[in-house]
Amino acid sequence: MTKQQKAAQPDETDGSEEIDTLLQRVDDLTLALQRERADALNLRRRHDEQVASLQGSVKASVVRALLPVIDNFERALKHVPADLEGNDYIKGVAGVVKQFEKTLADLGVRRIKTVGQIFNPHLHEAVSMEEGNNGQETVSEELQAGYTLGDEVIRHAMVRVQG
Repeated sequence: MTKQQKAAQPDETDGSEEIDTLLQRVDDLTLALQRERADALNLRRRHDEQVASLQGSVKASVVRALLPVIDNFERALKHVPADLEGNDYIKGVAGVVKQFEKTLADLGVRRIKTVGQIFNPHLHEAVSMEEGNNGQETVSEELQAGYTLGDEVIRHAMVRVQG
């Protein structure tokens, strides 16, 4: 056999080392691909969470802007003169208030329960305190409605507390 023929024939040890090197390279690239896929999934999940959070913030902001309008409609209905009680105009305003309430409910906005409830500083804002005989702080009057959106308080309910 000539030198050229021997050089052309691969040595058995060289072949197995080359195979081991290639297998290790395949393993390294497989792990790198798996890490990249996991990173892409995490990025997609974080993006979805951020979008949902932003949507919630925008929704809460819009609701906060509308609350004074709803408050004014409700105040107007509380002070309707007795001679206008059955008036169609007043019924129309009451219908608008109900439509507002339904729309808020459809958005996931809930009115905070107040009168008769135990005072909760996470939901209620006490503007005055009256002496009571039961020793437990209970909401006696609602001065302004409060609202939640999911677990977030959009606006605390302004209340009088008896305790």
